[in-house]
Amino acid sequence: MNLEIIAVGTELLLGDIVNTNAAWLSKELAGIGINVYRHEVVGDNMQRLQSAYGEAFSRSDAVIVTGGLGPTADDITKEAAAAYFGLDMFLHEETLAVVSDFFGRIGHAMPESNRKQAVFPVGARILANPGGTAPGCIIERNGKICILLPGPPREMQAMFNNHVRSYLRAFSDGVLVSRTLRLVGIGESAMEEKIADILQSQTNPTIAPYATNRAGEVILRISAKAADEAAARVLIAPVADMLYQRLGTYIYGEDDDTLAEIVVEQMKLRGLTIAAAESITGGAFAAAIIDVPGASRVLQEAVVCYSNDSKVARLNVSPRTLKKYGAVSPQVAEEMAVGAAKSANTDVAVSFTGIAGPDGGTDTKPVGLCYIGVYHDGGCVVKEFRLFGDRRRIRDRAVAHGMDMLRKSIMAGQQ
Repeated sequence: MNLEIIAVGTELLLGDIVNTNAAWLSKELAGIGINVYRHEVVGDNMQRLQSAYGEAFSRSDAVIVTGGLGPTADDITKEAAAAYFGLDMFLHEETLAVVSDFFGRIGHAMPESNRKQAVFPVGARILANPGGTAPGCIIERNGKICILLPGPPREMQAMFNNHVRSYLRAFSDGVLVSRTLRLVGIGESAMEEKIADILQSQTNPTIAPYATNRAGEVILRISAKAADEAAARVLIAPVADMLYQRLGTYIYGEDDDTLAEIVVEQMKLRGLTIAAAESITGGAFAAAIIDVPGASRVLQEAVVCYSNDSKVARLNVSPRTLKKYGAVSPQVAEEMAVGAAKSANTDVAVSFTGIAGPDGGTDTKPVGLCYIGVYHDGGCVVKEFRLFGDRRRIRDRAVAHGMDMLRKSIMAGQQ
């Protein structure tokens, strides 16, 4: 089955609300083997919405529409669907009673406008909405399927899970299962070059490289279609093994893993403690660590030393080093990391110093220059990075690189 998703609402076109429904639905539909061909957003306009129905059904077997099921005059999703299919509308008394009872439970009389939410195209299969006053429905007509769901994500997701998933599963000849490999320390283009032959020969499973909204990271999604999940995972396994052989040093985790989770987990396994000395990152590294449950077992102290005086007083960085090399230098990064470890009496420490911009850069020390130091096992390694993006992105990339350096140092210490 081929399916398209239409989101209805002028507020979506104006950018007042982000269309998260389409992303969530696409992921769920892929899991049951339904092909999503296109996403579209349409304003609250009868003519344009009917036209969108016609275009979508000219390409696909089914359409899921979210939004426009409310009680106001501009909620026209059902009316447009009825007009497109040439159906009359009727009042569903049972739904009217449910909507009326909803208002009774919260101590209000039902506004007359909410009566509209109990009116449906003739022949529609009505989908209850226990979380709100906007029921959905399924229309089957002329070999096409139109599924109307409410716009609020919580209500839409519950209705899909309770009614639509099982309904659509009957039209699928299998399931689509994905396994995501998460990489750091390598760009998308460089990653593709290392596995170009594998990408060119893919069939089932398929391999898709993606950039991600996590700074400094890229992902590889391996997807297989099979009769059931177990069979799909059998197909995925050898492909994942090949990718690990090529990219293993860059792969830090899978699926929903985060770098911070991996670092904290590995430190807990080894009984290690850590301190952080942050300048360019301004506490972002410590915040990422603290977001992980169990972080208190590893993080002893984090110091934001933004000024030179703070670096000297708090981390025992030498004034001579600062004067000779400047705050943004490998020498200062090393002294910051060593000072943090000694001050907090930890096994490991990480330091960050750099120029986040947009100003402050020079020809020799441009915006984006960053030095990260990792103290571990009595020694300190410092790396230079030339980061790009706006101020926030540069800081986020620095945190990602620092996490990766820590991960590799900890893992190497086990060997």
